[in-house]
Amino acid sequence: MFDYMDFLAVGPGETLDFYTASPCMLQEPSLTACFTGLTETDWQIHRIAQSVETQSSSSEDLFASPLSPPPPPRTYKPCFVCQDKSSGYHYGVSACEGCKGFFRRSVQKNMVYTCHRDNNCIINKITRNRCQYCRLQRCFAAGMSKESVRNDRSKKKEKKETPKMTIIETYELTAELGCVVENICRAHRETFPSLCQLGKYTTNSSSDTRIQLDLGLWDKFSELATKCIIKVVEFAKRVPGFTGLTITDQITLLKAACLDILILRICTRYTPDQDTMTFSDGLTLTRTQIHNAGFGPLTDQVFTFAGQLLPLEMDDTESGLLSAICLVSGDRQDLEEPSKVEILQEPLLEALKIYSRKRRPSMPLMFPKVLMKITDLRSISAKGAERVVTLKMEIPGSMPPLIQEMLEEMENLEKQKQSEEVQRADKNITPTHAPSPCPHST
Repeated sequence: MFDYMDFLAVGPGETLDFYTASPCMLQEPSLTACFTGLTETDWQIHRIAQSVETQSSSSEDLFASPLSPPPPPRTYKPCFVCQDKSSGYHYGVSACEGCKGFFRRSVQKNMVYTCHRDNNCIINKITRNRCQYCRLQRCFAAGMSKESVRNDRSKKKEKKETPKMTIIETYELTAELGCVVENICRAHRETFPSLCQLGKYTTNSSSDTRIQLDLGLWDKFSELATKCIIKVVEFAKRVPGFTGLTITDQITLLKAACLDILILRICTRYTPDQDTMTFSDGLTLTRTQIHNAGFGPLTDQVFTFAGQLLPLEMDDTESGLLSAICLVSGDRQDLEEPSKVEILQEPLLEALKIYSRKRRPSMPLMFPKVLMKITDLRSISAKGAERVVTLKMEIPGSMPPLIQEMLEEMENLEKQKQSEEVQRADKNITPTHAPSPCPHST
C-alpha cells in the first residue's frame, strides 16, 4: 500500500500511470478509500513518523532563520570644510548645509574674495564666516567640484517650466521685534540726522584738482569725524542688549565696527547729481575735496559703494538696523563671549528681514541684498586701515586722540599683516653658497 502512495507525489513534467496505480486511485478520491486495509498499528506508526518529521522540519526552520538585527543608524562623516555636522554628500564631498550653500553661491555668482591676512586662515565651525577667500579655497581643497554646481544648474534649466501661482507672503513684526525696530530707528535718527534735515553749505577749498592732502580740509574733516564717532558710541549704547556685554567686548565691537558705520552713514548722504557727500553739520564736499580732505585712494571706492546703495532705497530704519548688525557681530576677533554677541544679533537680523519684506512685499530678495553690503563695508574698512597708516605720515601733527583710539585696532591689524609679509619674504631668501664643513683633524 505504501508503494502505491509513493506514486502520489508527481513532480513537474512527470505523468501519472493510471494502469499501474492502485484500485483506490481509480475510485473517487477520498481519504477513507486510500487508507482502507491499514491496520491500527500501521496507522499509529505512520502518524508518529509524520509528527516527528513535522517537528523536525519546524525545529530546523526555527534555528536556520534567526531574527535579523535592526540596521545600524545612518551616520555621516563631519563636514570636510569646517568639521560641522554633515548633512550628506554635496558636490563630491561630505559637507554641511552651510558650506554647501556657500560653495554653490560662490560658483554660481563667480564671486571673487580677498583674504586680509596671509591666505591661510583657520576654517572651522566658529571661524568659517570670517574669511570667505580661505573658506572657498578650503572647499576646493576638500574636493568640491565646480562642474557639479554647473551641471546642477543646467539640469534645472532643462526641466519644463510649469506655471506656478505667485504667492506673496505677508510678514508681521511680533510685539518684541516691533520694540526692537522702534528703538533702533529712534536711536539712529537721534544720532544721525537725515539729509533733508541739514542746511547744506560748501567751500571752494581745493575743489579743482586732486592733491595729496589739504590741511584746511583735513582739520575740518578730523573735527567732524571726532563728533561722528561720539554719536556712533551713543548709538551703540542704545542697541538692545549691547550694554549687557562685558566692557571689553563693548570696546572690541565698537573699535571693529566704528569705521563700517561711519562709511555707511556718510554714503547715505550721497547726492548723485552733484557727486557730493554731506557731513552732519551740513558741510557738502565734492569727490575731489573729499579726496583732498584725507580719504586719498579710498575715495573712489567709497563713492562707488554709495552709488550701489541708491537702488536699495534704504530708509532710516533699515540703515539703523544694518548699522546695529555691523556692530553686534560675533565673528569679531578677541571677543570674550562671542556666543552671547551672536544671540544679540539674531533679533536684529529677523527684524531687518521682516521689515524690509513688509516694506517691499514684491521684492523678497531685497533683504539679502541689503545684508550683503556688510561684506562691502568690511572690505572698505580694511582699505581704510591702510589709509590710516599712510595718513599719519602726511599730517604735520598727531592724529586726533579719539580717531586714533577707534582706529588703532585696524592699524594694528595692518601692521601685523605687513610684518607677516616681511617675515615670509625673509624666509624665501636662501644663501647662495652653503658653508663648507670643517676639516677633520688628523
